Amino acid sequence: MKKLYRSPNRIIAGVCGGIADYFDVDPTLIRVIYMILSLFSAAFPGFLLYIILMIMIPNYNKIS
Repeated sequence: MKKLYRSPNRIIAGVCGGIADYFDVDPTLIRVIYMILSLFSAAFPGFLLYIILMIMIPNYNKIS
């Protein structure tokens, strides 16, 4: 069973890298999609979502 963790392949907190690892896609693709969705949504709720995910998703280094 796959689990979602924040990735050590990180730029800010590893949230996009962890999502990319979970779905086996390129982390850059997830980061670009996230930025486009955040920019075109009202009042940047993507920033708030990123902070919530950063708190909720466990760090991979702490698990092992």
